Amino acid sequence: MHRRAAALAVPMTAIALVVSSCASIPEEWRTPAFLRMNDDALDSRLPEVTGEVGEEPEITFPDIEPPDEEISGVVSKGSGEDVLVGADDLVVANVVQYQWTAPGEGEKVEGQSSYENGAPDLVRMEQMPDYITETLVSQPLNSRAVYVFPPLTSEEREQAEAMGQPAPEGASVLVIDMVDRFSKGAVVPGEQTTNGGGDLPTVTQDGHSQPEIEIPEDTEAPEDLEVVPLIEGDGAEVEEGQQIIAQYTGVRWEADENGNHPVFDSSWSRGGDPLDATLVSGEQGGLIEGWVEGMAGQKVGSRLMLVVPGDMAYGETTEEAQGSPAGTLVFVVDILGAYDNPPPPEPAEEEGGEEASDEEGAAEDGADEESAEE
Repeated sequence: MHRRAAALAVPMTAIALVVSSCASIPEEWRTPAFLRMNDDALDSRLPEVTGEVGEEPEITFPDIEPPDEEISGVVSKGSGEDVLVGADDLVVANVVQYQWTAPGEGEKVEGQSSYENGAPDLVRMEQMPDYITETLVSQPLNSRAVYVFPPLTSEEREQAEAMGQPAPEGASVLVIDMVDRFSKGAVVPGEQTTNGGGDLPTVTQDGHSQPEIEIPEDTEAPEDLEVVPLIEGDGAEVEEGQQIIAQYTGVRWEADENGNHPVFDSSWSRGGDPLDATLVSGEQGGLIEGWVEGMAGQKVGSRLMLVVPGDMAYGETTEEAQGSPAGTLVFVVDILGAYDNPPPPEPAEEEGGEEASDEEGAAEDGADEESAEE
C-alpha cells in the first residue's frame, strides 16, 4: 500500500535508457515485422548472441558498420508455447546493454547488466513503445530478443549534451531475456486453508475476482499487527528492500455512516494490474510500515490478511492521515513475486582515489550553507 505523499523510487532500467535516447525513431528506420517474428529471416546485421537464457549472454559484433536503422529479432525462443507474453503483462526480464562502436567492436555498458547486479527489470508492456513490444509479445517465456538502435545523429547528440545526458558513441544494443510474466488479474495458486474469522475479518475470494472482506460486528480492532496466511506459498522468503509484485485490496475496520466497509484502494480497481513496489517504508520508501513488517519473511505465493493498526498505516485520526484512510486497516495481499533491487551506488572517490572524509564533507556543506545565506 503506497504512502500517497511519498514518491516510490524505481530503478532506471537499461530499456528506459535506450528508449529515452531513441524515442523518435523514424518510421522508415523500422524493420518490417516479418523480419522480427520469423527466426529463419533474422536480419544478418544483428549481433550474434550465445549462451543459455538465465546466464549473462556472450555477444559478437558483425564486422560491419553499425546499421543506421533499428533492427531486432528473437534469437532464442523459449519452450512452452502455452505460456506466452501478453501485450498488457508485467514482464520480469534480465537486460544487458552494449554499445556497438565500430566494425567487429563493442563493449558492455557499465552498470547496465541485470545479471551483474542481480536485479531483474520489471517491464510493463503497456508502457513500452511498439518497437519494443512487437518483438516480445506472443513469444514464450525464456525467449531472448536482441535490439539494435542506430547511432545518434549530430542533432540528437547536441540535444542530449544540452540536457546533460550522456551521448554514447555507436549503436545501442539490448539483449532482453524474458524470465517471468504476470498478467492482469493474476492471483497466487492454491486454495485458502483458512478464511480468517473469529475476532478477525473473514475473507472470501472466488477465482480471480476481488476478495470480499467482512469485518466482525461489535468487535474492537486488535492493537497490534495481525498477519494471517490464508494461502501459504512455497516460494522464497520475501526480504525487506526487495521489489515485490502483488495484488491487493484494502478496507477500513471502522464502518462508514451507512455501516459498510467499502474498499478504499485495490489493484482490482485498476483492472487487476499487479502492483510493483519496493518493500521499504518511511522516508526511504512508499509503503506503510504494516506492509513491510507483515510481508517480510513470508513466502512468495502466499495470500495474506494484514490487519494493520493506524500507527503502522496512516495514523489513528483523520488529521494524522491527511486525506488517507485513518485507523485500523485490513488488507488481503497476494504475493506474486519478489526480486532483488540493484545495490546502491558506491561512494564517489576523490581524484587521489580516496573517499572524502566526513570532516571534508561537513566543511563543504558548511560552505554551501554560507553561500546560500549570502
